[in-house]
Amino acid sequence: MSIVQSIHFEELTAIVKETARLFCDDEAVGHISIKGRADFVTEVDMTVQRTLCEKLAARYPDIQFMGEEKDNREIDFERPVWILDPVDGTTNLIHRFPASCISLALAEKHEVVAGMIYNPWHDELFFAKKGCGAALNGQPIHVRASASLADSLVSVGTTPYSREYSDAVFHQIKAVFLRAQDIRRTGSAAIDLAYVACGRVDAYFEQFLKPWDFAAGMLIVAEAGGRVTDYEGRPLTPERPQTVLATNGHIHAEMMEALTE
Repeated sequence: MSIVQSIHFEELTAIVKETARLFCDDEAVGHISIKGRADFVTEVDMTVQRTLCEKLAARYPDIQFMGEEKDNREIDFERPVWILDPVDGTTNLIHRFPASCISLALAEKHEVVAGMIYNPWHDELFFAKKGCGAALNGQPIHVRASASLADSLVSVGTTPYSREYSDAVFHQIKAVFLRAQDIRRTGSAAIDLAYVACGRVDAYFEQFLKPWDFAAGMLIVAEAGGRVTDYEGRPLTPERPQTVLATNGHIHAEMMEALTE
């Protein structure tokens, strides 16, 4: 039996939503540590991760826990593992820009089998189980059917933690912008992936994303009918940082051409 069959997802949703109330704790948001250039962690990040880790361990003690704010070298992807980004979009949270979320995935034998992204600012919960489709607040979602990049809205990531690559990154953004209807930037990889899944944008791309940035979102996009690969079209793995391209599927080849020209 797959591990996903043992998870009570209604209970899990309630736990995630309750924990996300911490996003509104102004004092905790104001306690900021700097990890690197444009890379911050707040007390909200730490408290959300600690809270979810404790609650998940109490209910599912045999499932490992991988989180952004911890050392994950002991993780064995042969065994089930939670993959958590406690606050995807921490810089947004600090500035009270309403595009940050909790992203939680469940992986089994190197494959993501469930994913949940919750944006408390809009009370939007995106969810997917492998083979069961994707939903937003319980209603089925699907990618948009645009057939060309010229008819598409594309969300971009600027790779802000690795600014030594900014010339190459903005060259790619310009190449896509010149072919697309327009581009957008939310500052949250998980939200960008969720927006591809529900058809608000037709594609999203960014370099050097960590597994907790994309694990839940890549399954949600796939279950909504889209496609997620690296820039060369290779499948993603939740085990290591990767370059991510997510599309509605129809414009995937055109996006790869623009990104690698």
